[in-house]
Formats: sequence, structure tokens, C-alpha cells
Amino acid sequence: MAKSDVLVSDRLLSHAPTTVASTRLLWLLGPALVAGVAYLDPGNVASNMTAGARYGYLLVWVVVAGNVMAWLIQYLSAKLGIVTGTSLPEILGLRMKRPLARRMYWLQAELVAMATDLAEIIGGAVALNLLFNLPLIWGGIITGTISMFVLMVQSRRGPRIFERVIIALMLIIVVGFMAGVFLSPPDGGSVLSGLVPRFEGSNSVLLAASILGATIMPHAIYAHSSLARDRFPEWQGVVATRRLLWATKWDVTIAMAIAGTVNLAILLLAASALQGVDGTDTLQGAYAALQNTLGPAIATTFAIGLLASGLASTSVGAYAGAEIMHGLLHIRVPLLLRRLVTLIPALVILGAGFDPTEALVLSQVVLSFGIPFALIPLVWLTAQRGILGTFANRWFTTTAGIICALALVALNVVLLVLVFTGA
Repeated sequence: MAKSDVLVSDRLLSHAPTTVASTRLLWLLGPALVAGVAYLDPGNVASNMTAGARYGYLLVWVVVAGNVMAWLIQYLSAKLGIVTGTSLPEILGLRMKRPLARRMYWLQAELVAMATDLAEIIGGAVALNLLFNLPLIWGGIITGTISMFVLMVQSRRGPRIFERVIIALMLIIVVGFMAGVFLSPPDGGSVLSGLVPRFEGSNSVLLAASILGATIMPHAIYAHSSLARDRFPEWQGVVATRRLLWATKWDVTIAMAIAGTVNLAILLLAASALQGVDGTDTLQGAYAALQNTLGPAIATTFAIGLLASGLASTSVGAYAGAEIMHGLLHIRVPLLLRRLVTLIPALVILGAGFDPTEALVLSQVVLSFGIPFALIPLVWLTAQRGILGTFANRWFTTTAGIICALALVALNVVLLVLVFTGA
């Protein structure tokens, strides 16, 4: 067994079991809801809205399948953080003995985190432009500034208050993106037919890969292990760990149920109200189409949901980036300073007049490169008894993880090939 494995495994026995049996389930919920915000970011909105507007109910099955895979992946990430008391980046940093390997791994993870942040700042800027006609550059500055205040809460008040702020933003997202479905309900038969896996040409394959790329996000995998580690530092021992893993299954289930329902609602809204309407392949076009078909109230609600999505997801993204740097490079950068640095590329792109929707698409391509680097180590590490002891994956969990990893990597390879060949 490697020395780093022993160090991690010893954490399991470092404390006696605590009195957790009487702890209410509600108090244990939270980390997955924060990580789940990544599944409701502007990239998801753009992908699902475009899928429904172009192909109707055809890709319903992709949203459902992506959400099922996300459940397993986020649970494994949280389990790693809870059992070892160490995040995924920290474990990888311990196991990578060569400094160059750690730096190269950090570089790709950092680029993924920055690409994620780019999409989320742009989403917030577009929302402010739709709501108040603000120039995109000022919308980006305001979104970044507000996210700094959110991160200040995490730094000064701790994970519990940070969770409450993010969950409040999540509730706004839910209302904002689901309100239109009640005015334009989908056809039940069409929804059921959309659960049958199929495609219609290469463009639908490209869009399916984009949906999955926007759903399974590398920074959410890194972040969830860190959130679980920070949330329960004093809960150690076998009894406490089993209790936390049981609660985590509920936490992840609730978070993924919310994220999956909202993502599906976005696609169904576009399928029922916007199918065949020109211009709905951009966020601005979707807003205008909603305004014309369902009225200004629904369009405004959608824009408010988009703003909350950008604010919440960029805050979580900045947190994930800081944890990635700390785990791999052993450098602890203040969250607010990191927020300021990663804000600059988004502001440059917005100030240069680059098309925001195209920037969102390109950010999803960058995310596609990062998925294997986060997902494959996660599945492998959680299967190791030398690291997780009795809490290591059972064979069927590891098999399911491998299948998810292969499917996601294959679809993202397809996405990259289609993008770079112009197909």
C-alpha cells in the first residue's frame, strides 16, 4: 500500500464514533445541493433550450440519462470526501510524486474551471442585458462583483451559511425556468416517446453530446468532495461515516431530482412553445421568443432565473478552482483574489464584442477535454480498499462507474470531432 494511501485510510480511525444516530437528516443535507447548482448553469440552459427548439422531444432521454449518471458520479465524489476527509484534488496531489505531473494536471483542471467560469459570467451578463438593457461588459462586472460577496459569505461565515445562500438562488432558478411549463404544458405522449434513445442526423448527436457536456461538469466533481470534506470535519469513525453516507444518498437524490426536473422543464418548454421558431439557438433569441409566445412575464421570469443561475454557479465554480489549486499545487489562494483573477478572461471576451452564445459553446468544448481527467480517477480511487477501506465501491458500483465514464468520454470525443470537423 502506498504511503499516501495509509495516511488517507488512517483518518477513518482517528476519532471514536460520534453520537450521530439522533441527528436529523435535514441538518445533514446541503453539500450536494451546492454542487448541484453546476447542473443548472447557463450552459445547461443554452443546450436544453436549443435541443427542445430544434428537435422537440427527441432528446428527452439524453437529459434523463445524464441526470442518472450525474447521481452516481456526485455520490462517489461526496463519498470520497466524507470517508477520507480529503478532496479529490488533494488525493491526486498526494499520489502524483512528480511536480511536473501535478502542474500539468492542475493546468488542465484550471483551464476547465476558467472555461466554466466564463460561461457563468456570460450567462449573468446576458441576463442583466435582457432585464435592464445593460451592456454585456457591465453585466459581467456586476455578476462578478455580486459573486464576490457570495464567496465572502463562504470565507467568513462558513459552509452552512454559504449553502443557504446558494440554495436560495437555486429556488429562484427553479421558479424562473419552470414557470413557463405551466402555461405551455408539454404533450405527455411526446414526452414518453422522447425517452426512447435515438438521433436524427449528426447535429442531434452534437447537441446530445453538448447536453451531457454541460451536465457532467468536471469542476462539480472536484467541488463536491471538497464541500463534503469541509461540511463534516468532526464526524469520523465507522458509525458516523455510515450515517453520513446514508444522508448523502438523500442529499444527492434531492439535488439531482431538482436539477434534472429543471433541465427537463427547459427542454420541454422549448419543445412545446418554441419548436421551429427562428433565433432560439441563442439566449437572447430564446428570451425574445418566450416574450412573443408566452408574454413578457414568463420571459422576465426566465431572465431572472438565468441571472440566479449565473450568480450561483460562478460562485461554486470559483470555490472549485481554489480547491483544485490547493489540492494539486498546495497553494491556498484567497477566494476573493481568485474570483478577481478568473473574472478577467470573461470581461475581456465580453468587452471585445465576442458573441456570448458562441463563447458558451466553446466553453463546453473545453469542458469536454476535462471530463476524463476528473471522472476516471474518481471511479478508480473509490474502488480502492486501500483508500476507502470497507467503504470502497462494490463491484457493481465500480462497473456502473466504468460504464458512465466510457459513455461520457466516447460522447465527448464525438462532440470534439464534430466541432473540429465542422460537421
